[in-house]
Amino acid sequence: MAQARRAARLLAALKPDAIVASDLRRAAATAAELGAVTDLSVEHDADLRETYAGEWQGLTHDEIVEKYGEQYAAWKRGEPVRRGGGELETEVADRAAPVVLRHAARLGEGGTLVVVSHGGTIRTTIGRLLGLEPHNWESLGGLSNCCWSVLGEGARGWRLLEHNAGTLPEPVLGDDD
Repeated sequence: MAQARRAARLLAALKPDAIVASDLRRAAATAAELGAVTDLSVEHDADLRETYAGEWQGLTHDEIVEKYGEQYAAWKRGEPVRRGGGELETEVADRAAPVVLRHAARLGEGGTLVVVSHGGTIRTTIGRLLGLEPHNWESLGGLSNCCWSVLGEGARGWRLLEHNAGTLPEPVLGDDD
């Protein structure tokens, strides 16, 4: 909760116009901290939930490797795998990216949307928004607790401005306004 309060204070400085969050407990509680600081209501959407990992749910890393070693190895190689019979990463992006796009479309010019979700869902959604091939999504890396990524609209679509950040973004001067 201390991490969520710290992140909320920092993100409030961006003057968000809207907050949408997964309805799962940790993400909802994290979003509530930002909502309290900004006086914005949080809209919850089940499509922002973390990847459903089927029989892997609740297992430790060692237990997964022991019980599902070949499946785990294939997933780590970047192959499309229904971990434990759960969702493919592309299916997660299929459900979560439209939520982000729908909420972003509601913003006025220059508006800021904060999306509070889970590491795997965030990574796959960013990959989809950036137009990366699914086998490249892993290159984005994970997110630490209560850290964030910053995306902005560029001349040719979405751009990743910061990833796994825990501080506010600094403006970047470049030749591609």
